Amino acid sequence: MQRNSLMNGLMGVSFILFTSTSFAATPEGFWKSIDDRTGEQLSIIEIKKKPDNTYTGTIVYRYPVLGGGAVLTNCVKCPEPFKNKPILGLQIAWGLKEDPKKPNQYIDGRVLEPKTGNIYKGKAQLSADGKRMRMRGYMGISALGRTQVWIRTDSANP
Repeated sequence: MQRNSLMNGLMGVSFILFTSTSFAATPEGFWKSIDDRTGEQLSIIEIKKKPDNTYTGTIVYRYPVLGGGAVLTNCVKCPEPFKNKPILGLQIAWGLKEDPKKPNQYIDGRVLEPKTGNIYKGKAQLSADGKRMRMRGYMGISALGRTQVWIRTDSANP
C-alpha cells in the first residue's frame, strides 16, 4: 500500500515537472512598453500569432504624455502604408518568428517607431517566466540598436 502511494506520488511529481517544463512561454498577449530613455510607460501592445506562425504587435492603448507634452496622434513621419495612420491601432511589429535554435527568442521581424517613422530590423527575447520581453530594434547589426523592455499585462486597459 505504501509502495503504491509512493509510486503515485513520484509519478505525479514527474508529471508536474514534465508539463511545466515542456511548454515554452508565448509572446501572445498584452504588453506594456516602457521608454528606454525616460522609463515612462508608452503604450500597451497586443501581440498576436498569425497563421504563417509569425507574430505581429499592434498598439491598443496609449498612456497620456506626462508633463503636458504634445501628443502624437498620427504617424506623420512614417513611410507608406503607415503614413498618417492613427497611432492607436497601428501595427508596429511584424514578421517576428521563433528562433528554432534558441527557445524564447524571436527573430527576423520589423519594428516601426511611430515618433520618427523609422523601420528597423527587430528581434525579441522572452524571459523564462514569460513576464518580460526585451524588444530590440536595430539597423544592420544588432549592436547598432535600442532595446525596450516590455512587461506583460492582463488586458488592453491599464
